[in-house]
Amino acid sequence: MKKPRRLASKLGPLPQSDSGAQQSKHRRVFDHLLASIQSGGLKPGDRLPSEAELGKLFDASRITVAKAVHDLQRMGLVTRRPGAGTHVLAEDRPSGRTFGLLIPELGLTEIFEPICHGMMRTRSARPDALLWGNSSLSVQDSAKAAEQTVQSFISQRVAGVFFAPLELTSEKDAANRRIARALDRAQIPFVLLDRCYMPYPERSPHDLVGVDNRCAGYIATTHLVDLGTRRLVFFAEEFAANTVEARITGFYEALRVRGVKPDWEPVWRGSPQDEAFVRRMIDAARPEGVVCANDLTAARLMQMLIGIGLRIPEDIRIVGMDDVRYASLLPVSLTTIHQDCGGIGAVAMATMLQRLEQPELPIRDVLVPVRLVVRRSCGAPLQKEKHSAN
Repeated sequence: MKKPRRLASKLGPLPQSDSGAQQSKHRRVFDHLLASIQSGGLKPGDRLPSEAELGKLFDASRITVAKAVHDLQRMGLVTRRPGAGTHVLAEDRPSGRTFGLLIPELGLTEIFEPICHGMMRTRSARPDALLWGNSSLSVQDSAKAAEQTVQSFISQRVAGVFFAPLELTSEKDAANRRIARALDRAQIPFVLLDRCYMPYPERSPHDLVGVDNRCAGYIATTHLVDLGTRRLVFFAEEFAANTVEARITGFYEALRVRGVKPDWEPVWRGSPQDEAFVRRMIDAARPEGVVCANDLTAARLMQMLIGIGLRIPEDIRIVGMDDVRYASLLPVSLTTIHQDCGGIGAVAMATMLQRLEQPELPIRDVLVPVRLVVRRSCGAPLQKEKHSAN
């Protein structure tokens, strides 16, 4: 039996605490183990230190360590053997497979590029290739481009497809269903990224990897309420994905739990670049704070509000979702919900590989945790980042 190497040589130096961000102990353990596996510090067949050893090393509880190790196991990176401990999973599968990336919004939003890079950085994906489909430069052309891309993937007989369903167009539902039917007929498995293409409570028969959007909406809303903001609205564009509906559900739930009973219309759907619509919302709801469906909507709304003479956060507080790269560079740095896009990509690849190897597994929703990043737009004292509990 291979003898375990010393902790320092297996895991490398522990990261120094980041003075700009308070990282949960679970995340610190998980990230360091994942980095050690991906860098080759922990090699296939190596035994991880015991949960007791890891707990001592990271000054974390055994429950916290077990959760981090379980997350690695769920990603297909480690295996637990009774009486033998936890080992890095050795790769024993055919290589040379090609997967297609069907992401119509790749050129329109920032979250999917780091998701794709997360797939490519995953150790288990290195023998395989990712085929990037053509992305559309406009929402109007996205449905046609996506259907052309899926036919190209079918003709090339890719091993599987990562599919982020269309949104923000009236054609999205019909186009998404046509794409799904085409892949099913071709018997090509696909993993959904970020969202399902069927409206709640319907559920497609395919694995989904994303974040807990209801939780994201809840965290953003309770943050504003706890700052003393009572008159809140949720702002979203029309034809948004059902992830937005889940965020709205979390928004309503947070209002209920915090005892806020709106006597105004709390949800507004329209363009943040439509001045007449934005003014109508301001006059009708008189909001003290706005929870936006995503950072792009928040950025556009911020620009409009500043343009009509309102101050952020003095007159209106804003929270977004996604934590895209420009969120901290807006005229007023944006408080937002951070998604671990690289982690979503890694989990999506592990889910795809497991689906190929075990097609009989039940359909799964795999949700990566989110956290709140506090910046100026919410009006909170600027201290350390505030994290979710999940």
